[in-house]
Amino acid sequence: MTSRRQFLRHAAGTTLAVSALSSSAASYARIIGANDRINVIVMGVGGRGGVLTQDFAGASGAIVTDLCDPDVRRCDAANAELAEGGFAKARVHTDFRKALESSDTDLMVIAAPDHWHTPGAILGLQAGKHVYLEKPVSHNPAEGELLIKAQEHHGKIVQVGNQQRSALETIELINRIRQGELGDIYNVYTWYANNRDTIGNGKVVAAPDWLDWDLWQGPAPRRDYQDNVVHYNWHWFWDWGTGETCNNAMHELDIARWAIGADYPDKVEVRGARRYYTEDDWEMYDTIEATYEFADATVVWEGHSCNKVNKFGRGRGTLIYGTKGSAIVDRNGYEIYDLGGKLQHEVKVKVDSATTDTRGGGPLNTLHVNNHLEVIRGTNTDQHSPVNDGHKSTLMCHLANIAYRTGETLDCSAETGRPVNDVADNLWSREYELGWEPTI
Repeated sequence: MTSRRQFLRHAAGTTLAVSALSSSAASYARIIGANDRINVIVMGVGGRGGVLTQDFAGASGAIVTDLCDPDVRRCDAANAELAEGGFAKARVHTDFRKALESSDTDLMVIAAPDHWHTPGAILGLQAGKHVYLEKPVSHNPAEGELLIKAQEHHGKIVQVGNQQRSALETIELINRIRQGELGDIYNVYTWYANNRDTIGNGKVVAAPDWLDWDLWQGPAPRRDYQDNVVHYNWHWFWDWGTGETCNNAMHELDIARWAIGADYPDKVEVRGARRYYTEDDWEMYDTIEATYEFADATVVWEGHSCNKVNKFGRGRGTLIYGTKGSAIVDRNGYEIYDLGGKLQHEVKVKVDSATTDTRGGGPLNTLHVNNHLEVIRGTNTDQHSPVNDGHKSTLMCHLANIAYRTGETLDCSAETGRPVNDVADNLWSREYELGWEPTI
């Protein structure tokens, strides 16, 4: 386990003082020293992708050379933001595969919809690019397994966008847990809440002229264009999205799994439903409680997509129970309590990170981006979120979705994470549009 001192040395290089981390969000953008330049492709440049475009453009020794999006307007907007930030404008592509043909690019950032994550990452690896892959790793469990094989085959660095893995404060807390400060960890409670509105009932219409609808669908089976899907509501359709669990629970479940030091659960049980705006097109749950039984601990995630009730004053977070005390951690720091509920230790970040908004900006991004760039350059061997680890946290989310969709409690192999019976077979992979299947 990396100590806080070691992490600061890796993240900041030999010249950055700890005090620099508390000055402003801008100070995070220049942490790594300039070495060989890394040229970056960004696939999906709206929303989260727009934030990552700025983060990679602002990282020392990196330059965003290519912007790719089937919505041509988004590339123009991202280029305008680059120019406003004092960065050079990038080349623009509707089809990201054109950018992959270039031999002068090194890294591909993927912030496209979930159904494109693994297929896009595999194409990037096949083109010889490193990959920064937004969560979730995959649209379904089989894709995650395939992506691990592809990464091993091509030998490139794949970093998963679980940016809290790079939070100095969370790393410090995990070290305290490993040193036994909380005793044995036996339960972790995690939550997320939002007040999402209805998505209404869409109409089947001709795709707008600014969108390449066929490319946007990519590996997913073809459907007529519906006017309430693009750009965000695709999250709530099974063909393209993975529900609030993969969309947001993955962050907290990742921290929970890290805290208990486990890989896969033995059992997964879910209660969930669509409780709000039940007459609209939303296909999934909006309220869910998932319980994961591990060998020595239980993890619970409670998700409220349409009822933004805070827990412990937070819209999202992780509560860790130990036999010597407890801790609450989120992206803005942590607190440790004794068994009597008395606060023993508190650490807060100096610059807040975004928590429940869809873009998720803030200093955690730049720390996580810099860690990826350092590993690529070989100046840091401590990669914070490699794909084989990100897959395990993604699989927790997929298992919750499978338990919800089948209405079954899943008994799983602690070695592979796979359900031991055949209840999940039909949902382990997906149907692909002919000719678009991801392959190694």
